[in-house]
Amino acid sequence: MSDTLARLETTIRARRGADPATSYAARLFTRGRPKIAQKLGEEAVETVIAARADDRDEIVKEAADLLFHLTVLLADMDVPMAAVLGELDRREGVSGLTEKAARPPE
Repeated sequence: MSDTLARLETTIRARRGADPATSYAARLFTRGRPKIAQKLGEEAVETVIAARADDRDEIVKEAADLLFHLTVLLADMDVPMAAVLGELDRREGVSGLTEKAARPPE
């Protein structure tokens, strides 16, 4: 895991019990998973808008916001970033089409 993502995850997890008046992440945790998920969705939409506008500077900012809010959601669900990265490692070298075909039908 990159040092940046590791530091971000550590910081966010430390904010779980912090004062919501002094920490945005703590405020998100106190507002609950529905609000965290809503913010993640908003950032995903903003990332798509920046991509559609072909705005490289804005996509960098929005992608950072997206990763931040995803990390908050993962922490709220007690899912370590290493588990997500492990899943990406597992998929490495496997065609996306092959991986999708191997999934059980919904």
